[in-house]
Amino acid sequence: MTIAEAERIIDRFNDMDNPSADDEFLYIEAMDFLITKEKDPDMMLYLGGYYYEKKDFDLALKYYEMASSYGSERAEECLGYIWYYGRTGEKDYEKAFKYYSKAMERGSLVCTYKVADMYRNGYYVEKDYEKYKSMIEGLYPRIKYARNLFDPLPEVFTRLAHIRAEQGRTKEAVDLYLKAKDFLAQRISYNAFFGNLSIMKWLIDDLYKLIEFDYEDFDFYDLYYVLNRPNRVTFFYGGKEHFIESSVEEGAVVVNFDGKWFRDRDEFFKNARIGDKRLTDIYDRIGGLSVEG
Repeated sequence: MTIAEAERIIDRFNDMDNPSADDEFLYIEAMDFLITKEKDPDMMLYLGGYYYEKKDFDLALKYYEMASSYGSERAEECLGYIWYYGRTGEKDYEKAFKYYSKAMERGSLVCTYKVADMYRNGYYVEKDYEKYKSMIEGLYPRIKYARNLFDPLPEVFTRLAHIRAEQGRTKEAVDLYLKAKDFLAQRISYNAFFGNLSIMKWLIDDLYKLIEFDYEDFDFYDLYYVLNRPNRVTFFYGGKEHFIESSVEEGAVVVNFDGKWFRDRDEFFKNARIGDKRLTDIYDRIGGLSVEG
């Protein structure tokens, strides 16, 4: 394999909507080849992210640590996540705080709210909810005009919305949730990463604790609410009617979409497709959403 061949394989893979197992094998071979040849920490970080999304966290850790050893500052954020959530089977809040704090000192907004979370929860540091609130309040003016979809606007807005709800400022909380929802929906259309989908699920669950759900006017991501109980939903895409049905089996809600079963809301939002298009890719072109009955 040459560098040019490896780059072509990677470019081709990145353009695929639904790569095969062989495509993924070639992609990993090409990435490893370029990492060995070029020692590029961004490429190490990228491959680590690929494994993280696949939930192969041991390999994600390997490439994040490799990227960090070559001077990648973003790798510190990623390593913080590995240790904060115990992705490889062991939580280490001391390591998480160390990595998050180093990146926060260089201005990382993501690591700032993660350090704030550690004060909220009392992880490695003494629990300090007032410090948590102060840090989140301080992040708001730094992020409120964000345009890059991968800036942490939804993460900050949802935290601040929860604070506003506690303060009884419900209208402000709802407005923050709705802005975060729109921003996050656009992000997910580019990257249906399980972390982004989890944020959306929690956002929807919290939003509809504050306001009543309107069954006459709702959108695709409001299905997180609808499908959390038995319901039958219809919608139109490409001139064709489609059906989604949620039901309870053995105490858990399962989802059927156009005859295909998904074990829960998470799997539905991650994998449901029409042809080769994920529903999350075409969320803004889905019309006529209606709950039967």
